Amino acid sequence: MSITLQWLGHASFKICHEDIVIYIDPWKLKDSPQDASFVLISHSHYDHYSPEDIAGVSGENTKLIASADVIAKEKAGETITPGQTIELGSIRVSGVAAYNPRKQFHPKSNNWVGFVIELGSKRIYYAGDTDLTDVMKSLKGIDVALLPVGGTYTMNAAEAAEATKHIKPKQAIPYHWGDIVGGRTDAEAFSKAAGCEIRILSPGETISLD
Repeated sequence: MSITLQWLGHASFKICHEDIVIYIDPWKLKDSPQDASFVLISHSHYDHYSPEDIAGVSGENTKLIASADVIAKEKAGETITPGQTIELGSIRVSGVAAYNPRKQFHPKSNNWVGFVIELGSKRIYYAGDTDLTDVMKSLKGIDVALLPVGGTYTMNAAEAAEATKHIKPKQAIPYHWGDIVGGRTDAEAFSKAAGCEIRILSPGETISLD
């Protein structure tokens, strides 16, 4: 069966494969489907960690995987740290350090994360809130890279485009634009400068990754 990916707006995604449903940083969702197999939360900033949205997508058997500060707030789930891999049945989730080397918003010492998600035949990288780092540059074998392009708190369009030239994904999708910071012009600038195929999604749009 195919893998589908839906951009839910800002930094939120939904990934589906067979009977597995994964949400990443759900925020400002319009409904409460309670259909999540797994919820991945990169860090505790309000636009990434929303207890209401986690509850809205979670059912009885949903498992939360998140940075330590989120797990402490939720009092549930499993902590993931940079460099750690968690086996979740037929999928694997690895934590990738997400931080700002020269800005104060996301300190490396917080151990906040992005994720490499391996499911089906794909490796999907969700960068989290981060600048271009040596850890990111070293990633290999990525099929789809989800990269922030809004600047201020994360990479801007040019830096995200540079990231694609190091990671060499088959495809990349920009996020962290259209709410709080960044606009469609940032997504388009990223698309023009990137070193791979780019898909600019509209909020709510779903694509097949096969």
